[in-house]
Amino acid sequence: MEALPIFIKISGQRCVVIGGGEVATRKVKLLLKANADVIVIAPDITLELSDLVEINKVSHIKESFSPRQLDGSIIVVAATDDEAINALVSKEAKSRNIPVNVVDSPDLCSFTMPSIVDRSPIVIAISSSGAAPVLARLIRSKIETMIPIAYGRLANLARDYREKVKETFGSSQSRRIFWEDVFQGSIAEQVFSGREDVARKLLDIAISNSEIKSFHGEVYLVGGGPGDPDLLTFRALRLMQQCDVCVYDKLVSTKVLELVRRDAELIYVGKARDQHTLPQQEINQLLVRLAKEGKRVLRLKGGDPFIFGRGGEEIETLMENGIPFQVVPGITAANGVASYAGIPLTHRDYAQTCIFTTGHLKDGTVELDWETLVHPRQTVVIYMGLLGVEVICKKLIQYGLAPETPAAVIQHGTLPSQKVVTSDLENLYAAVSNANLKPPSIIIVGDVVRLRAKLAWFEGEGSSHHQDH
Repeated sequence: MEALPIFIKISGQRCVVIGGGEVATRKVKLLLKANADVIVIAPDITLELSDLVEINKVSHIKESFSPRQLDGSIIVVAATDDEAINALVSKEAKSRNIPVNVVDSPDLCSFTMPSIVDRSPIVIAISSSGAAPVLARLIRSKIETMIPIAYGRLANLARDYREKVKETFGSSQSRRIFWEDVFQGSIAEQVFSGREDVARKLLDIAISNSEIKSFHGEVYLVGGGPGDPDLLTFRALRLMQQCDVCVYDKLVSTKVLELVRRDAELIYVGKARDQHTLPQQEINQLLVRLAKEGKRVLRLKGGDPFIFGRGGEEIETLMENGIPFQVVPGITAANGVASYAGIPLTHRDYAQTCIFTTGHLKDGTVELDWETLVHPRQTVVIYMGLLGVEVICKKLIQYGLAPETPAAVIQHGTLPSQKVVTSDLENLYAAVSNANLKPPSIIIVGDVVRLRAKLAWFEGEGSSHHQDH
């Protein structure tokens, strides 16, 4: 470790910035976030700094640098374009034992400015000791995705209750266990969901009972999206990382499943055609049982849980049994897959309406509201229709769509192995058969498919396997 990471309280303290350009402006704004008394020393300053001076947020000394200006400062930042001045600032600050930062000159610094994730009062600082500031910022962006803004509210809640918890729990170990349960349980989830008043009530009850076990059991109904893990929401990823058990479907991609907490129990309840690992009613009861055992249950589904995901049925059962739950939407397969295939679902020149339906083949046929599906200037997205694609195409033509209507079938949408077949309704079944596509796949029918030739942008590792007919 080249440098010791520390946090210095500079609220109300004199902090001097030498320089008045854009870089100096950024440093001033950072110091102001910590409520510093900032003095800018420069003959000229940016318009933004002038505005801060005008509203008395910053003091400005309109002079060139002089060593006496550093007296009484708690930290100094040199941000001029003159290397000689920057070096002089560094020398004079060090001679006065004042911590100094010289922008883009690590050798002249006694401290460096880290990349910061601000969830005040939680603050995370990432530093490369000046070696690779861009890399530090990239690491910060990764951490940003894992630490919701609500962590600041959670920390403030803990601060409000710190003394009360200290009085209730005699040992440091019991306090640690208590707070770990709070920060990882449903009390924290109430804060993250914006229900801080409920969180305070639960925390009061937990302290009075000297335990919070009765609040542990909860179900997270989470949409895992169409396959690409980068399409997960922040909340989905956070809940995936804190669950005790994960109940997941066949449509959840391997890459998404890998992001679930490593030591969580995994229970597969996937459904394939004519092969259900568990009937839906048993899945519903499984979620209830696991939650009643005090577990945080992640119900992970491909796409969105409320679009052909039977999420409504599951939360009905949870509500009937008084099980706390929350629902986290995901990017549904229609949106994600169509986007990665370069097919907009609506377009003012081609389609003003989009309709989602399922295409299960039952007893050799597909029963759908065909008259609704054949409206002009409409996009039809058919889930789970690959095995019935021949029947679907014939029915759509029979009820009024032109045989030359463009159509596409996408397999493994959003993943590197994505495969796209385009054709018209009359020839789609033959094209799909020749391409040897497998479920799960999405069918898109409508004039918007014509746009793929112009808008196809996603070419992953499996691009050589893409076929357009």
